[in-house]
Formats: sequence, structure tokens, C-alpha cells
Amino acid sequence: MTTTTGSAAGTDWRAWQESWDRQQEWYMPDREDRFRIMLDMVEALVGPEPRVLDLACGTGTITARLLTRLPKATCTGVDLDPALLTIARGTFQADDRVSFVTADLKDPDWFTRLPYESYDAVLTATALHWLHSEPLAALYGRVAELVRDGGVFMNADHMIDESTPRINAAERARRHARMDQARANGAVDWAEWWQLAAQDPVLAEPTARRFEIYGEHADGDMPSAQWHARVLREKGFAEARPVWCSPSDTLLLALK
Repeated sequence: MTTTTGSAAGTDWRAWQESWDRQQEWYMPDREDRFRIMLDMVEALVGPEPRVLDLACGTGTITARLLTRLPKATCTGVDLDPALLTIARGTFQADDRVSFVTADLKDPDWFTRLPYESYDAVLTATALHWLHSEPLAALYGRVAELVRDGGVFMNADHMIDESTPRINAAERARRHARMDQARANGAVDWAEWWQLAAQDPVLAEPTARRFEIYGEHADGDMPSAQWHARVLREKGFAEARPVWCSPSDTLLLALK
């Protein structure tokens, strides 16, 4: 996905974006559905020119869809992953509507690095499940302070309802069978995608730093949608509920 020079200037950032999307879709074939509903609700609640914080932005997946859907939006992406941020910055380097911030969301002062004190919308997807419940609740408190009155927060992620174990088991078995078939047909999984990144002359060094920071992939508690809604209300949001769900994931919307 790079030219033979191995320079950042010669890197095909769009190709890296697309390969990330395909890898993520191996896990979540309905991934685009959540983004569509997310942006529907942004436009409905805060209008067509929002100031958005893309929280744990990764490669800028939400940012890309936001600006395609709402071209007068502005967006700040924040993340700690040096490899994914390299792709994000490369993709949007010529777009003055977008800025990126390197920050650790577990650092209580992470928000001080942001260019704005408040946002119309804070959006995140498939990123916060690596946090355990206590630091996630603390993060929600900070997010509530960043969202303006009348603004929104949305989190699309794995949210597990432990009260339905048989439903959960059936969904998991069906999902893994589909993933196994896709893998046999050549789909690239998480581990293989990172192996490809490590071999790229531009991404090799930030990928190595990424694994120094995070180690191997690990998940947090992944509490239920009901837990998320309750905690968000406790932290200062007036309303909170799911606005989309699949058998395994939920898009939770909170209104300030």
C-alpha cells in the first residue's frame, strides 16, 4: 500500500483506510448501519454543521463518514495509537476541517489537549470496550462536561446483557461460524492486519510503538446497554437509550 520509496508522501492512505474497514467488517458485517444511524441522529439533534469530537478515533472512520455526510462539520480526532493516528493524519492532512490529538483517555487531563472546550457531538465506535467499568464511568463524566447543553454523545460498541446467556451463546456461535467462512474465503483478521502494518516501511515504527503501549488486544468489562444508559444519566445527561442494536452490539445515544 506504499510506493517503493517507502515515504509517507508515497503512501496510499485510502488503501489503508479501506483495508482497516474490511478487517473490521469481518467482525461486524453491519458496521455501516451503526454509522448511518449515528449520523442521522447527529443531524437530527445538532444540525448539519456540528463541531464533533471523534473519541478514540483510530484511522478516522467516523470522521470520514461525518464529512461525507455533513461537509460543513468540523472534527477533532483523539487517540493514543500511533499507527492508526499515522493513517488518520495521512488521510486528512490536506483537510482544514480536521485536527488530531494524541492523548491517553485514561489520563485525567487528556481533555486539556483538545482545541475546543465544548462540542456539539462526541462520537465513538468499537473503541471503549477495552476500558473496565470504573475508568469508563470516569470517562463518561468528562464527556458530559465536554458536550454542550443540547448536544449528544454516542457510543456504538459491544454491550453484553448477561441476563440472556442462551441468546448470547447462540449469537456468538452463529457469528463465529460466519467469520470462519469469511476467513476461509480470504478475509484478513485483526492479527494479520497488524502483521501487514508491521511490514510497511511507513507504519512499521508506529506499529511497534503501538504494541509497546497496548500489548496484545484485551477487552474490558463490556457491560450492558442498560449500564451505559444509567451511568451516562448519572454523569449529567438528561436522556440516554439505545437507538440501534444488532444481536451483539448497541448504539447508545445520550442527550445533554
